Amino acid sequence: MNRRVLVLNGPNLNLLGVREPEIYGPDSLSDIRSACQAEAKSFDLVVDFRQSNHEGELIEWIQEARDNASAIVINPAGLSFTSIALLDALSMFDGPIIEVHISNIHRRESFRHHSYVSSVADGVICGCRTQGYQFAIARVAKLLGSPS
Repeated sequence: MNRRVLVLNGPNLNLLGVREPEIYGPDSLSDIRSACQAEAKSFDLVVDFRQSNHEGELIEWIQEARDNASAIVINPAGLSFTSIALLDALSMFDGPIIEVHISNIHRRESFRHHSYVSSVADGVICGCRTQGYQFAIARVAKLLGSPS
């Protein structure tokens, strides 16, 4: 069984660690990658960790994942609230999808309260800072079950 998890990060997340640390915390995207890899290893999962500021590139990666990943963990960032195209791509993926937000989007500006991605996600984790990614990997492992 394929034990590959695609972890996608949307626009501006490449600036984590320097971008509004009072909201997003001090961890960099590299720190998150390392934590995801360590968490995945404990569940016999392999992480493919990516970030793009371009909606189309994220969509292409999701489409590719249909053939080479068992699950997707995605922090769509600002595209959560605007991208029906991202929603459409995710809706064609057959495996588990976990949506992650570092901040609690429900305690922020009202336009952040509705994520299009949530309607196709098997779980949504928000407000746990970067630890939410580790929670997402653990949830994916549970949804995928034990390796055969």
